[in-house]
Amino acid sequence: MQTSQSQDHIVKNRQNLDVKAFYTDHFVLPLPVGHRFPMRKYRLLRDRVAQMMGIELCEAPRATDDDLCLAHTQSYVQAVSEGRLSDAEIREIGFPWSAAMVERSRRSSGATLAAAQMAKKDFVSANLAGGTHHAYANKGSGFCVFNDAAITALRLKSQGYKQVLVIDLDVHQGNGTASILQEHPEIFTFSMHGEKNFPFRKEASSLDLGLPDACDDETYLRLLADSLSQIEELWIPDFVIYLAGADPHEGDRLGRLKLSMTGMAKRDQMVFDFCHHWRTPCVIAMAGGYGLNIETTVEVHAQTINLAYQHYLRCMEIPA
Repeated sequence: MQTSQSQDHIVKNRQNLDVKAFYTDHFVLPLPVGHRFPMRKYRLLRDRVAQMMGIELCEAPRATDDDLCLAHTQSYVQAVSEGRLSDAEIREIGFPWSAAMVERSRRSSGATLAAAQMAKKDFVSANLAGGTHHAYANKGSGFCVFNDAAITALRLKSQGYKQVLVIDLDVHQGNGTASILQEHPEIFTFSMHGEKNFPFRKEASSLDLGLPDACDDETYLRLLADSLSQIEELWIPDFVIYLAGADPHEGDRLGRLKLSMTGMAKRDQMVFDFCHHWRTPCVIAMAGGYGLNIETTVEVHAQTINLAYQHYLRCMEIPA
């Protein structure tokens, strides 16, 4: 039975009980008609999250040159910012260059950086975009301009974190993240992805797990549990960066896996349970999601945010 004092404590805590979620959807990429990048999902996701209790929406700050150069060469950052990318470099990114593209890309990295700072005190925070894991130190690729996960991991390293863990569960391998962070022993990169999916030339993460096409809930969740157990034997994290891609879902047009909505929820919960066990702050980026029905992709992402809020309540030891 709770005492009056403990009930007062719960009420007081609930008054400040908001998980911070950073958004960038109002920085719109000017894309040609028919472009396959799902720009609309970010606005739909913010609208969906705005209906949730316990989530405070925050505009993403702008990443500075110093932030970006934690993970990228100065020459690349300048070329992007000044519109001096070659036609081949622009094709590899997959977006036409524009000042709006640069601004959105800076904000997307700034969102993950800001969310990481919030997670230090709140246990969890989220970027409603981000997860741009195909960007290398000196080039962009696959709809990724700047690598927010690598930038944030290196910022955390500079702030004294010694065992940062990147858990990348987007359906595509985090090749750029692996490449950038290979020479940083304080950061462990784990990518679980479709073996036959993009990128077709993989990089070496600290731990990679390639999945067969049509991988289902049971197989996926068993392999994820085994991988997290393996990581625990090598690496007790002091911070987790979680790329919670929606594209392993069976309704994704690029994913090639067969996870149900329930399976996706169990995936997220497994990561949050791992973080809770080690009392580790966790910053979430949404990463990929290209559903045949974009509303389904939005629901997968929204489910992740809802589970993050439940994780927050659990970490703060406040009843739901």
